[in-house]
Amino acid sequence: MIDIGLGHYLTLGAIIFTIGVVGIFLNRKNIIVILMSVELILLAVNINLVSFSIYLDDLAGQVFTLFILTVAAAEAAIGLAIIVVYYRNAGTIRVEEIDELKG
Repeated sequence: MIDIGLGHYLTLGAIIFTIGVVGIFLNRKNIIVILMSVELILLAVNINLVSFSIYLDDLAGQVFTLFILTVAAAEAAIGLAIIVVYYRNAGTIRVEEIDELKG
């Protein structure tokens, strides 16, 4: 039987974090993919917090993870609502054209 330790969880978190960062830098045209990449980064941080919380036998990391999940859910809901309203007004959600909101 394979024993899954702290290193395995940290490796998983690092892989998910890297996928999120690559998703942001490689795809700068689709705002939905950028929001999903930010969610992946937050998920990777949560995996690391829970892993260290279990390893150190302390609940602080798990409690902090619940707060992060709450903020991430609110961020996703508000971000998608802003995108929907902008799409209704402008007819597009291309990132290059969103800078028209300035001024």
